Amino acid sequence: MDFKQIFQTSNPIIGVVHLLPLPSSPRWGGNLKTVIDRAEREAAALAAGGVDGMIVENFFDSPFTNGQVDPVVVSAMTVIVERLMGLVTVPIGVNVLRNDARSSLAIASCVGAKFIRVNVLTGVMATDQGLIEGCAHDLMRYRRELGSEVQILADVLVKHAYPLGSPSLSLTVRETLERGLADGVILSGIATGIPPSLEDLEVAQRAAGSKPVLIGSGATWENIPHLMKAADGAIVSSSLKRHGQIHEPIDPIRVSQFVEAVQASPTGETPPSVNSRALNKVRS
Repeated sequence: MDFKQIFQTSNPIIGVVHLLPLPSSPRWGGNLKTVIDRAEREAAALAAGGVDGMIVENFFDSPFTNGQVDPVVVSAMTVIVERLMGLVTVPIGVNVLRNDARSSLAIASCVGAKFIRVNVLTGVMATDQGLIEGCAHDLMRYRRELGSEVQILADVLVKHAYPLGSPSLSLTVRETLERGLADGVILSGIATGIPPSLEDLEVAQRAAGSKPVLIGSGATWENIPHLMKAADGAIVSSSLKRHGQIHEPIDPIRVSQFVEAVQASPTGETPPSVNSRALNKVRS
């Protein structure tokens, strides 16, 4: 996976647009326009802060299914992602939680999104949704059937889950890439807001070889210079929100602060400034 080609940088910061509850969710508010308006504000704030990409998730639809989501969720997310692609210029990805990778790929392929996140591509994980099995066999054939070039970023030992057995991190990374055919891997802490250790990132990076390794949770402007010593980028959400609280909206000032911290890290690239990075990321 060539990050430079997709994100215009080798060390992308990918912000997350957490969608308000969608139709069929227990907390659905009854008005899709409210969801769209919030998503547009979040995307604009991320772009204004200087992120290199963003990913759209049905984060507030919990409790999640361990299988395919209701078709209305796919329809709503397709509408929203397409709207956001008309609003910002940075690459956009899709993650249909908890592990509906087939729907993620379908949405991304139809609207021209660049990548998807898959929580469990290989192996079996015990989660609060029950057992979730890897979907690589189905997903890779579906991508070929669609003729899609959407890139697949796969979690390794994903957060809020525990593997059956005791697989080593190094072996799991290699199997996700070599047998699951992921284009890159994501390493998180044990839960939302908790980062992976530098040691685990180093193990993952050695096992991944030339394939990219992304930080998937817990990155903050304080720890990102340290963690980026052994990562190729980060997916970040909680620390970009007002007061660092997951239910609050994105704060563009916190986004800018985070991006500046990445630029100051040993592996970070050094573009002219956050303001110039952000200048053309929201369409006029």
